[in-house]
Amino acid sequence: ISLTINHTSQAKDTLSYQINKQGVTEKSLNSYLSRAVTMAEFLTVDPHNNDGRQSDKEDDIRLIRNIGAKFIGRAIYRWGDELSFKDPEFLGSATALIKRVHANDPDVIFQAAVFEAVSTEVNQLEIPAWVFKALGRKPERRNFVYEAMFNLQGKRVDQWGKGNSVPDITRPEAQLWLFFLAGTYINIGCESLHLGQTTLIGMDDKDLSHWSAFIGKLRNYANVHARRHWVLLDSHATEGGMIVDGKSLLDFNSFPLRIKEIAQKPKHAILEKGFIDAYYGRSKGCITPSGWACKSLPYLLEFDNYGVSKTPGAAGVDYFVWGYDEITWFYLQDEKYRQDWLVYADQWIKETDPNGHLQMPITRIISLGDGTPIFKNFGNNRSEHCPTGMNLEETIKKIWKKI
Repeated sequence: ISLTINHTSQAKDTLSYQINKQGVTEKSLNSYLSRAVTMAEFLTVDPHNNDGRQSDKEDDIRLIRNIGAKFIGRAIYRWGDELSFKDPEFLGSATALIKRVHANDPDVIFQAAVFEAVSTEVNQLEIPAWVFKALGRKPERRNFVYEAMFNLQGKRVDQWGKGNSVPDITRPEAQLWLFFLAGTYINIGCESLHLGQTTLIGMDDKDLSHWSAFIGKLRNYANVHARRHWVLLDSHATEGGMIVDGKSLLDFNSFPLRIKEIAQKPKHAILEKGFIDAYYGRSKGCITPSGWACKSLPYLLEFDNYGVSKTPGAAGVDYFVWGYDEITWFYLQDEKYRQDWLVYADQWIKETDPNGHLQMPITRIISLGDGTPIFKNFGNNRSEHCPTGMNLEETIKKIWKKI
């Protein structure tokens, strides 16, 4: 493997960041995806500093400005822990951080995630009237009902452990919950929503009719309430997209990188078209929600996190890279290899499928499997403000200058 890149460049003025009520142009969408980073829970202030370092949002704000990031992926979400929505600080601090970043660069988009998980904690949350109204239902004074979100045949119940299930999009109560999440994030200024594994949530929605109706209402809500009257939607759409009668429900697709081990070189890995369910060349053509046609819908490729195998460090375990999830494998490499691998991956994706964009790994959950508590990696420059930083900022800036 050669971890090198050809030093070609294009002028900066080829990028555009325009969004309005009519949608996003192909040029602007690709511009945003070409400047995408993962900064998991950047908008979440953790008072207990459980993120593996002393939380320093000032350094994160500096990083966004320094590297010129335009799309901040997975900036806020809940996987369980839904009672956070009863704490005014949870959304209040997120709103304040969005305003801080927009003071530096109003073009930045924040992505929230609406995942395929709901827990019993939702029974303690009251359903706002605006959620009922947005879904065309008469408001009721009541809380969410966790059990009413279940699939009628019991599919995916307790999928993530006792009391933590996959909501079924065909159930009206699940739609209320998912719309509450989506609308709440739009209300605080998020202009993009990752809808998680939509095939799991749509376990009984094979023709996408329920997803189509739900997303239609979500776009109507965004047309009125979103910051620029549009919301960018994506998901891990495993079949090449979510397409109904030639029209995509999503603005773009997203998928894990699917990193392949080099068995003869311990710890090393590459990208390969056709490896497992890798997305390269599989994003289908369609008419986009904004109305323009494409032969292949643009998509993001991210370093995924899903835990550690039973044999960390060993090769040959499906979906794991030397026994670890993708971001943990990356984190465990030495600094020079990480920097070179980002350069390699970016060039390989461009050469293999120009519709794909590498989402740069700034913050994401790490699972070492050695008794160390789960924590987050940080791509920030290493400093007193971020002592665990991986020094990726200059590498990302060099890569992006060539776009």
